[in-house]
Amino acid sequence: MIRKLKIQGFKSIYSESILLGRINCFIGANGAGKSNILEALGVLGAAANGVVDDESLLRRGVRAGLPRLYKSSFASKSKSMPPQIFISVEGEAGENYRVSLLNPLYAPEPAWSYKTEGLSDGTQELVSRGVRNMRINLNKQAGLAALKLVDLEPGNTAAQLLQRLQEFAIYCPNTPTLRGIVPDVQSRAPVGLNGGQLAEGFAALRKLLSDKEGDATDVLDQVLELIDWVSDIQVTSHGAALLSPNVPRTKLMLKFTDRFMNRSRNELTAYDASEGALYVIFCALLCLLPQVPRLLAIDNLDQALNPRLLTRLTSRLSSWLRHNDPQRQLLFTAHNPAVLDGLDLADPEVRLFAVERNSDGLTCVQRIELTPEQKLLNQQFPLSRLWVMGHLGAVPNV
Repeated sequence: MIRKLKIQGFKSIYSESILLGRINCFIGANGAGKSNILEALGVLGAAANGVVDDESLLRRGVRAGLPRLYKSSFASKSKSMPPQIFISVEGEAGENYRVSLLNPLYAPEPAWSYKTEGLSDGTQELVSRGVRNMRINLNKQAGLAALKLVDLEPGNTAAQLLQRLQEFAIYCPNTPTLRGIVPDVQSRAPVGLNGGQLAEGFAALRKLLSDKEGDATDVLDQVLELIDWVSDIQVTSHGAALLSPNVPRTKLMLKFTDRFMNRSRNELTAYDASEGALYVIFCALLCLLPQVPRLLAIDNLDQALNPRLLTRLTSRLSSWLRHNDPQRQLLFTAHNPAVLDGLDLADPEVRLFAVERNSDGLTCVQRIELTPEQKLLNQQFPLSRLWVMGHLGAVPNV
């Protein structure tokens, strides 16, 4: 897993080092820079794959923009920035990948240039491209680490780190895409970045769990328990009778059975179902399906969810992530205080970060580890209340 993320000169982030766990929640005000942290990883993932351009960024869920929107720019004269963006990660055994990227502000190239790039497996330097050797006739817009990956053994720690970065994606579902009435602009297997192919993903999950023994049934029950009005969820290709002919539909559709309705009219598709049910299923698929990236992010995990449902969903993330791969790592952002009540901060692999901007507008990230005084308060008040009361920081100044 990635243990350290360092970002310099990227959007609102002047210079931050973040020590990551397996589950990482970033809370804070709107515009504090939470999504910028995820997007910095997306840029690094594109660099690890060999090219940083709009297509490679969009593929990872990063908002494509002009170079002047990616590079930090602060009105404070004391915070002048170098022209390049620097991003690096370090793994558990000291393996690391680091890169600094450059693109002219006013005459941008289609792809960013690599000013420096380095890859280490923790014992030896495998790739080292810096300012001193830029005189060598290399394509400055093509990464060397991606080429080096071909020569590395699959078990090499640097190879595993690069592959994890290359797979990384930021998921940000929206209701029309989850319902299947608009296409997902960033389609992926098993589900798209915006929630496309939800029915196909759920069919894959049911098949996966049916092929397993032991707690597989319990896992599906845990998903269904979070949707209290549902007695069953199936996938069907014969849903025409459940939808108006004027509604766009995909080949496969989710079919929900409402346990409160009359049996003659208790089936409905994702088009008519509660949007909260769709968001729960989407999060479950990202945690439980093995085809999902081992390093992933969900931007705005809390959207469309009732606070109590959000707390229950957050509490399930850890066990769901471990179900198929104990090395799967999740980063997510949230605004709803209820998300905090689902986090087990006694687990060192579950980490909460407060994100806020200081008086100069710089994004500051601080891990929240409860002090003895905060632990005493937490016996009387939930973490959500402590956040709203200002005891944890990162509260909007409005």
